[in-house]
Amino acid sequence: MSLERLNPASLSPPRGFSHAVTATGSRLVLLAGQTALDARGRVVPGGPAAQFERALSNLLTALAAAGGDPSHLARVTVYTTDVAAYRACAAELGAVWRRLAGREYPAMAVIGVVRLWDEEALVELDGIAVVP
Repeated sequence: MSLERLNPASLSPPRGFSHAVTATGSRLVLLAGQTALDARGRVVPGGPAAQFERALSNLLTALAAAGGDPSHLARVTVYTTDVAAYRACAAELGAVWRRLAGREYPAMAVIGVVRLWDEEALVELDGIAVVP
């Protein structure tokens, strides 16, 4: 199995994402949206960074159940109810990503939404992984 992250020099340098990811010889895993729910089904308190950390942990737990690890993530979409607040803590979000998922980044997008299914949630992540 191989994932190749592509970041053409003619595009702006990526920070916290890859422009494209190709995959070969593997199994596709589609990861449902994960918010900052704890084991009891309650959204953890805190701002975007705290909720991002829990949502990413939940996404990685689902990925592990499918036999994958963070290096297998090909795409992650982040949905947030407050893009400005999310951007304001970008350095902290990057530190959380590196601690939980490492230094490789999938293709990513951040999308502003009015609200999420879990009303207290500020952030939701879904993803696509390619697992050997």
